[in-house]
Amino acid sequence: MIKLIVCDMDGTLLDDQKQLNEEFWELEPKIADKGIKFAIASGRQYYNLLEKFERIKDNLIFLADNGSYVVYRDEQVHIDSLDMESAIKFIEMGRKVENGYVIVSAKNSAYVESTDERFLNEARHYFKRIELVEDLTKVEDTVLKVTICDFNNSETNSYLHFKAFENEYKVAIAGKIWLDISDWGANKGTAIRKIQEKFDISHEETMVFGDYLNDIEMMSAGKYSYAMKNAHPKILEEATYVTQYTNNENGVLQTIKDLGLV
Repeated sequence: MIKLIVCDMDGTLLDDQKQLNEEFWELEPKIADKGIKFAIASGRQYYNLLEKFERIKDNLIFLADNGSYVVYRDEQVHIDSLDMESAIKFIEMGRKVENGYVIVSAKNSAYVESTDERFLNEARHYFKRIELVEDLTKVEDTVLKVTICDFNNSETNSYLHFKAFENEYKVAIAGKIWLDISDWGANKGTAIRKIQEKFDISHEETMVFGDYLNDIEMMSAGKYSYAMKNAHPKILEEATYVTQYTNNENGVLQTIKDLGLV
């Protein structure tokens, strides 16, 4: 019996235009009525997720910033912060990435030091609270991750700058132009296990959906792990199942219906 469904946002629950299928609002109460908890696991900021799901926020568990910050009904369930010394190191490295821009994602806000409109327009898709500062290394907040917005391609450009640190830190390719650096234990898989502990839900009672490399730890956190049909090849390899439909074809909700969960 499934008691927990965990779903990534971009490329999974959302289509490529970052739109949520309207059927979600119809099906979510039916899922809840069956005693199944629904969790949103995303690289997005908590405040961004909260805004998008405001009308049902008390029904959902939010795994924000790739699982670094977990919130349920306005209460912190789990946090995995990045120490400031490490954050400063990655900020300084990120400043040197060609065609890249640095974001410090922290508990209370995200912080930037660039006013480039192309960059800010991209950042606003994922961060609701953004504060402009003169120097990111002087931020006084609990840092969750350092993010690079890389217009040259995160997998082939910025990742190469940080690859040497992936045995000590979590270096996650979170999208075509996004790279996240966080504490070693900070990932969606760890966050799911914290939720399972809190609500006494087992691995066998957990279903997950993901599509990109920052979802890779999720694939082992639930017995029923689904890669989207159009997921990154590595996620297709790690998942136990593959959806019949893509994210643009409402693949998550179609799978949930086909399995008789609503």
